[in-house]
Amino acid sequence: MMANLFSSFDPTTNFNLSLNWMSTMMGLMIIPMSFWLIPSRLNMIWTKIILILHKEFKILLGFNKTQGSTLIFISLFSLILFNNFLGLFPYIFTSTSHMTLTLTLALPLWLTFMLYGWINNTIHMFAHLVPSGTPPILMPFMVCIETISNIIRPGTLAVRLSANMIAGHLLMTLLGNTGPMMSLLMINFLIIIQILLLVLESAVSIIQSYVFAILSTLYSSEVN
Repeated sequence: MMANLFSSFDPTTNFNLSLNWMSTMMGLMIIPMSFWLIPSRLNMIWTKIILILHKEFKILLGFNKTQGSTLIFISLFSLILFNNFLGLFPYIFTSTSHMTLTLTLALPLWLTFMLYGWINNTIHMFAHLVPSGTPPILMPFMVCIETISNIIRPGTLAVRLSANMIAGHLLMTLLGNTGPMMSLLMINFLIIIQILLLVLESAVSIIQSYVFAILSTLYSSEVN
C-alpha cells in the first residue's frame, strides 16, 4: 500500500531512479526491427492504420497542402499511442500522464500554427475571430470569446490527455491496493474488474492519441 495515491505518477518513485522518463522513447526501440523482417500481420495492421490516418488528415488539411504535412500528425499519433500503451505495463513510467510532456507536444505546435497564420494569412485569421452571421452588437463579445478559446487550446489539449491517463491509472491503482484486505471470492471478482479496466484503458489510450492528433490537424487547417 502506497503512502500517497499520486506517488505512482512521480518520476522518482519507482526504484528511486530518475530514468523513468526514458519510457518516452522506449516505443522507438520496437520500430526499426520491423523494417528488416518480412511484413507480418502486425506490420500490415500498422500500415493500414497509417494509411487510414493519412487519408483522414489529408481531407482535414485540404488536398492542395498535403505534401508531407500528414506525416507530422501521424508521428504525433504514434508517439502518444506508444507511450499510452507502455504506461499500462507494470513498473513502466507513464510519461503522457505529465503536463511536462503533453504541453511540450501541444504548445510548440499551436504556437507555430498561430505564428504562420498571423504572419502569412492575417486577414483570414481576423475573419476567424467573428463567425459568419454574428449580429453587429455581439461582434466585440465574439472577438473576446474566440480569442480566449484560441489561447487556451494548447492547455486543453495537454490537460485532456494527461487527465485521462491519470484517471484510469488512479482507478486501477486504487482497486489494486484493496486486494490484500479482500477474501478469495472478492479477489477473483476484483481481477475480472481489473481486466475489464485494462481493456477500457487500452481503448482510452487509442482514443486519446487519435483525439490529440485530429485536433492538432484541425487547428492547423484553420490557418491555411
